[in-house]
Amino acid sequence: MGINVRASSKIKFINVLDMHIAKNIFKWCKPWSSDRVLIGDRPILGQANTWLRAKHHVLTCLLTLTILSAGLFGWQPQAFAILAQGDAVTDPQAILRYSLPIDNDSVRKLQKNLEDISNQLRGKRWKNIGRDITDASFVLSARRDKLLTSVPEERKPQAESLIDRLAEGTKELKEIVDGKDREATYVKRRELLDLVTELEELMVVGYPFEVPEEYAYLPQLLGRATVVMETNKGELTVVVDGYSAPVNGGNFVDLVKRGFYDGLEFNRAEDFYILQAGDPPGEAEGFVDPETNEYRAVPIEVLVKGDELPVYGSTLEELGRYLDEPAIPFNAYGALALARPADDPNGGSSQFFFFKFDTEITPPGYNLMDGRYSVFGYLVDGKEVLEELTAGDKIVSAKVIKGIENLKEPVS
Repeated sequence: MGINVRASSKIKFINVLDMHIAKNIFKWCKPWSSDRVLIGDRPILGQANTWLRAKHHVLTCLLTLTILSAGLFGWQPQAFAILAQGDAVTDPQAILRYSLPIDNDSVRKLQKNLEDISNQLRGKRWKNIGRDITDASFVLSARRDKLLTSVPEERKPQAESLIDRLAEGTKELKEIVDGKDREATYVKRRELLDLVTELEELMVVGYPFEVPEEYAYLPQLLGRATVVMETNKGELTVVVDGYSAPVNGGNFVDLVKRGFYDGLEFNRAEDFYILQAGDPPGEAEGFVDPETNEYRAVPIEVLVKGDELPVYGSTLEELGRYLDEPAIPFNAYGALALARPADDPNGGSSQFFFFKFDTEITPPGYNLMDGRYSVFGYLVDGKEVLEELTAGDKIVSAKVIKGIENLKEPVS
């Protein structure tokens, strides 16, 4: 079965592509930079040394055309999303940090300085990296009190310890950068950002909203959980984000807790973009509750940045919200999302998929998936394993290793 969980797993090609869709595909194939890249009978224009970028743009267009014409995801767009320009966030850990329900400008400044180091490293811009470190050190010293203002009193000793470790770590990072050791810089930056994550998590107080009562019959994840999947090719570690997708995340964590996924195969794989699992043996195409003998239908759930509550029941496209940006989008390799029937945004159940578009090929940001499917987490470790997995491979076991206390059982 494909993402359309009630249809055949085989790709169904359509013979004729609507000309309106085709016209928009060619519009998408215009450049996202100053280089002119066209497909068809026109030449590729631009600087001679931009061949690689041109290749990426052409592949983007071809993949977009394939997705739409093949009907891979079971929809035919009535309007068209825009591929983002600029610096969309593609690091899953960064997306998860930004989606935490906190309001502290100082910690966001600290986070941004440390995250920017990887961007500067790609161009070996050591002076810029030095400025990032200086700015981060300033926040940790001069704005220490502001960092602590968002932390509840009982957690402040832990927060102070983290700030001390961050301050010492930035000094160590400066020494590494002075020696221009790229690999060590990456490693130390990651260590410091892990500490920033811990500090930001200490700032979260309570749960930011009430899930609509109509979904009380479904399990809810009121926080985050970490799940480790042992596959026949290695481990995958995912963080499930209940702050942005409490119902979809709760459904997944509940099924992991039940052992539902243990022994199931990955039932669909498409190069570059999809790895899907969660189809149980037998006629059922999702989870059937053994107590009620009923199919558990799970609604689409998309929290838009700036909104107080997630959108339920309809895709963003159906609501005319074409340019709204989800709090947890399909920007990152290994985005974890709920599979559903093509004609029913509220018909998902146990099947999920990893989105594997390479960000070097498909520009992240506003894309063809955001708002049409619910992201509820991200792969944070095991990318090399995910790259090797394909249809027929198996989930040996899945375990919740952190955050199970955030799972709220459904109200009967």
